[in-house]
Amino acid sequence: MRILILLLCFKAFDQALSKAWLPPPQNIHFDSWQLTWTNATKDTNVSYTVEYKSSNIDWEVVPACDHITVNSCNVSFMKASAEHGCAMLRVQAERHGLTSIPVEACSIHGDTCIPEPHLTTRPGSMTIHLSRNHSLAVDYADHAKHMVYFGREGQPLEEYKAASSSVTINDLEEGQRYCVKVEYIVYYEPKGLASCVQCELIPVADSKHTAKIIAGVVAILVLVVVVPITAYILIFHSKKIKQCLGPPYEMPEVLEQFHEQYITLMPSSPSDEPCNVITSITSTAQ
Repeated sequence: MRILILLLCFKAFDQALSKAWLPPPQNIHFDSWQLTWTNATKDTNVSYTVEYKSSNIDWEVVPACDHITVNSCNVSFMKASAEHGCAMLRVQAERHGLTSIPVEACSIHGDTCIPEPHLTTRPGSMTIHLSRNHSLAVDYADHAKHMVYFGREGQPLEEYKAASSSVTINDLEEGQRYCVKVEYIVYYEPKGLASCVQCELIPVADSKHTAKIIAGVVAILVLVVVVPITAYILIFHSKKIKQCLGPPYEMPEVLEQFHEQYITLMPSSPSDEPCNVITSITSTAQ
């Protein structure tokens, strides 16, 4: 009896351990109404079940993809059954009555219900480029937004922001990789599949590039200061500038032939001594 109890306990423990370690499917991608994934184990006794969810209904099994052993499933039925053809999809593995955790699908390519973000990075920041012009915005206006999930590579992504257009995230650590995924939301409820996770490296600032930026800023400041001052001088002090730049004054040759003794100094006051005005100068032959 004790042996039978031990065997039953061992079997229950083994099943629990197997369930805990049953790996879920990987790389679940949606493209042109075809869902594909890869095995996480070499065990050939694993089957897969695909589920979908549209609007606020619970997860339902895709009839054509219930306990299948292949690694793909055609889900084109969602065109008619789901609103706007928008639905979330997930896949879970099964083996001997045990199930793995379900993993949601994503899409690399954008579609009616799938956003297609583009990432650009600069030192310290990342921009997620999103378009306002999509079919859900036509039907739901500003109630249709993009939910951005963000985090460091290797860490779980967290909700960052619900936005109608592009988003820029600042104060990021240079030399680190950050990841993003985006999904549409309507009235803050998920609508359709999310984009697959994209990761980008935040570049390190180039010292030469920084020096060029600083030099450019200094040059602009110098121009802002120098140009107005130069214009002021040219406009209001042009006469003085001409005097400074003009040729030095030279005594005419006609006056140079007279000796200094013929030059009478002017008195300090015109009333002290009368003087006559020289009207002409003639030379006397020696």
